[in-house]
Amino acid sequence: MDDVLVERVLRAVEQVPRGCVVSYGDLAALVGIGPRQVGSIMKVYGGNVSWWRVTNSYGDLPAPLLERARETWAEEGILLKRNGLGCAIREYRADLDALADAYERAVADLP
Repeated sequence: MDDVLVERVLRAVEQVPRGCVVSYGDLAALVGIGPRQVGSIMKVYGGNVSWWRVTNSYGDLPAPLLERARETWAEEGILLKRNGLGCAIREYRADLDALADAYERAVADLP
């Protein structure tokens, strides 16, 4: 995996504001790769960034991750959907335009 690409994805995740989430697809569009690539990078390298702010397109997390994310989500004001699988992404999705601006500043030093 390309180190610069990994760094771009991780820096994108770091720009997601507290109390907000984005989907793998949102990050993929921002970075210019596919959602599965974002997922692969997050699986291997995402442990030191705010991984709990990255969900699938429905706002859901896999059960083991959701269990780990629940307390942090509660602290950040992110509520679970009635089905308990994640959050209502349309309510908690970060402002993607503001995220894009923050991302551009965050990666300005990368090739």
